[in-house]
Amino acid sequence: MKIFITGTDTGVGKTFIAGLLCMRFNCAYFKPIQTGEDSDSKYIKSIFKVRTYPEVYQYSAPISPHIAAAMQNDEIDISTIHLPNEERLIIEGVGGLMVPLNKERLVIDLIKHLGIPVILVSRTEIGTINHTLLSIEALRTRGIEILGVVLNGNANPHNTESIRYYGNVRILAEIPILSAVTDCELQSILKFFNI
Repeated sequence: MKIFITGTDTGVGKTFIAGLLCMRFNCAYFKPIQTGEDSDSKYIKSIFKVRTYPEVYQYSAPISPHIAAAMQNDEIDISTIHLPNEERLIIEGVGGLMVPLNKERLVIDLIKHLGIPVILVSRTEIGTINHTLLSIEALRTRGIEILGVVLNGNANPHNTESIRYYGNVRILAEIPILSAVTDCELQSILKFFNI
């Protein structure tokens, strides 16, 4: 089982959902491209206690990867990104699907290159229907398999049903906001996954 975790935009909760999936299915974690000083791999390892793999590209500026790479006189080449030899692996993208990686390639091109199915992480609040349906359309246009959508945030049944219906997609989980990230809280929400 290898799954790529992407989101409708930056800060939607991809890392947290990736960690939950690693716990739920006993998977290793791999984020090939990281921007910003904070390492998602270190966060995953410390909070979720799962095996992680080092980034292929890591840049200190917390901005779009194509700009962060250029600032360090580098360029991301997706052909150099290969999946670790793991049977069960969660791969997290950087930003949303249409985030540029270089002058020619976007995150969605990396997903296509890796050839694995996607779970899309979306917000629950206003605006999510549009962002989620656009992301679903972009993935389907490129022939990328969508396993389903995970909604992250306060429950909004109208938005959930709209995404399910108009996107013709499975809702794999609706993850509530946690009061604290503790082992007990994490274990309690693993049951929300319908996978």
